[in-house]
Formats: sequence, C-alpha cells, structure tokens
Amino acid sequence: MIKVGLMGFGKAGQAVAEVLRNDPRYALCWVAHRTATRQDQTAPDSLIPVVGLNHIRLGDWLDANPVDALVDFSRPDAVFLYGEEVRKRQLMLVSAISAYSPRELEYVRSLGEDTRVLSSPNITLGINFLILASKLLRSIAPFADVEILEQHFREKPEVSGTARKIAESLSIDGERITSLRLGGIVGHHEVIFGFPHQTVRLVHDSIDRKAFGTGAAFALSQLALCTKGFYTFDDLLMKMVRNQLAIA
Repeated sequence: MIKVGLMGFGKAGQAVAEVLRNDPRYALCWVAHRTATRQDQTAPDSLIPVVGLNHIRLGDWLDANPVDALVDFSRPDAVFLYGEEVRKRQLMLVSAISAYSPRELEYVRSLGEDTRVLSSPNITLGINFLILASKLLRSIAPFADVEILEQHFREKPEVSGTARKIAESLSIDGERITSLRLGGIVGHHEVIFGFPHQTVRLVHDSIDRKAFGTGAAFALSQLALCTKGFYTFDDLLMKMVRNQLAIA
C-alpha cells in the first residue's frame, strides 16, 4: 500500500481526497492546505488530518508522518515549499498544477533527477487519452483544419491549461482555442478536425471532480513502476500502448 500526502484542499483537492481514501491501493495519511488555520482539523467524514503549511515545519511533519508520495492540487508556487523534501526523501510526486511558470516547471523537472515525478495540467485519464488520439490523427492527416473548444465553470478566469497543452501537442496556434465560461460545467474539451467532406470531433467531459482523483490514482500506480525521471501523462500512456502492441 502506498502512503500518500495530498497538497491542496479546494474543491478539486477534496474530491481527490475522497477517491484516494476509498482506493485500497493507497493510504491517504494527511492533507496540507496553505490556508488552514488549525493543525487539528480533519477532512470531512474521515479522521485524516488537515494541516496548515504555515503552522508546521514540513521536514519535521514528514519525519513524524512519513509518506511514499505527494499529490499536488494546490498552487503553482507550492512546489518551492515542498520540493527539496521530495528530492531529499525521494518521494514520488504527482502534480496536477495547470499553470506553472517556466521557472516553476523547470524546478519541477529538476526534481526528476532524484526521484519519480509526473506533471500534467489535467490529470484525468480521459483527457490524456484524447490528447494521445488527437496527436495520432494529426500525424495521419496533417492537412486537416484543427480547432479546440474548451468550456469551464464561470469562475475560471484563464484559458484552460489543458487546452493550451492540446494546442502545443498538435503544433497549432493558441488563437485557435475558443473558451466559454458557463454555470454548471465542470470541464469540457473538444478537438475538431475539419476534413474535406467530413469532420471528426474528439470530446472529453469531466462530469465530476472525482475524475481528477481517479486520474491521480492511475498516475501513482504507473509512476510506481517507473525509474527516476520526469514524466508526463503521455509518457505513461505510450508505455502502456507499446506494451500492448508487444503482446499483440
């Protein structure tokens, strides 16, 4: 059983905590939240402690509450708070941060020199399969027109990091991303290929934020089989595809 510490306890973090807590492969040992005001809080409906990063010395906390892996659903700059502990203790890291700056991403990559790190701006299994399928279709039909549509909840201010990643992976301009903000939507991504006389639409909808939890659980299970290094979700899926092709 893999012992896990969770960074971040917003809406996504709470959903991830619920999934990990109910997955027999993992023991969710604690949650760290920058804005927690007391160290003796507990996650809803469980005995899992929620600690405030401003109230603890992280090294001392990890000595007393050791884990095998960290899962990060907090803020981009949080990696500087825990990164050296991850490096020193060789903890696995699954980061679902969607908007790293170049400096932050460079630092996350550097952690892969000493331990196993996965970084994905969208940790859901479905969206990463969509990216893989889109890249395959793009390679087959580079002449096709491509547009990306992303829809999210009204409060999300920035263009989806996932949509930007899709555009980057397909080598298309970010101006070909259309964003909509509407109530009642968790997350929708659509890649539209325009061919002569036909269109192909690859669609992924996040119905519930627990999809982030199942994605993080999948990422942890696969990362545990890897050697030291920096990985993307694409890397893990391609490894599985190659294994399946070898079997076939």
